[in-house]
Amino acid sequence: MTQLQDVISDLTAEGEELDRLVEGLGADGWALPTPAPGWTIRHQIAHLTFIFRLAELAASDPETFGAMAARASRDFDGAVNAALAEYLNDPPETLLARWRAGRESSLKALAAVPEDQTVPWLVRPLPPAVLGCAGYMELFGHGQDIADTLGVRREPTDRIRHLAWFATLTRDFGYQARGLTPPAEEFRFELTAPSGELWAFGPKDATQRITGPAHDFCLLVVRRRHRDDLALTASGAEADGWLDIAQAYRGPAGQGRTPGQFATTGR
Repeated sequence: MTQLQDVISDLTAEGEELDRLVEGLGADGWALPTPAPGWTIRHQIAHLTFIFRLAELAASDPETFGAMAARASRDFDGAVNAALAEYLNDPPETLLARWRAGRESSLKALAAVPEDQTVPWLVRPLPPAVLGCAGYMELFGHGQDIADTLGVRREPTDRIRHLAWFATLTRDFGYQARGLTPPAEEFRFELTAPSGELWAFGPKDATQRITGPAHDFCLLVVRRRHRDDLALTASGAEADGWLDIAQAYRGPAGQGRTPGQFATTGR
């Protein structure tokens, strides 16, 4: 199985798991506020529907995607909010159907791109497998918000390796979001997968190191848990400081989560 086939398969499974969380909710459930300020479960699914629609256009219709990206670059938050408005008035069953259909067509479009080509994206073109990993990050982060809202603890799987790897590629996003200069030295990441396998990224001889459970690492980089609630260890001052600002997405960091916020539900 190629890297692209692998990430498509895991995106499919992750999306189906998220579907099972929301498919039985009534209108009141879709209106529940999530830990993301101002966002309900409906907002979370609407956002994912929009993001996967963008990915479908990027893979199948680059010209239309380019026009949309150009408009969004002038006011990205405004563009996101405008896109959300397109979905927020849908009844829950309609929005869920649009999300499922859009996710399926997006993954088909992405899977059709040759792995040695790139797909246009918001900042620069990406290989389709890397864009798939970015999509996994979106699913994982927003899915966690929904799970937290419903008081559900999701069982970690090794599917998170896509996000763990992607977060090492995007190590510098936390610095950039805060106007800071990233350190020149690469970090070493040694993460224990849910299966017990060791995932290692970065130079073996790096003096700046992050170690701990891969699931904790993924919760950190999508800013759904505070570092104090995670079993991650840093060696080196730069690595320790990075744990405070880590994020695997571009743009504003958001307010993140507070220590102990989910003490009753666990990680």
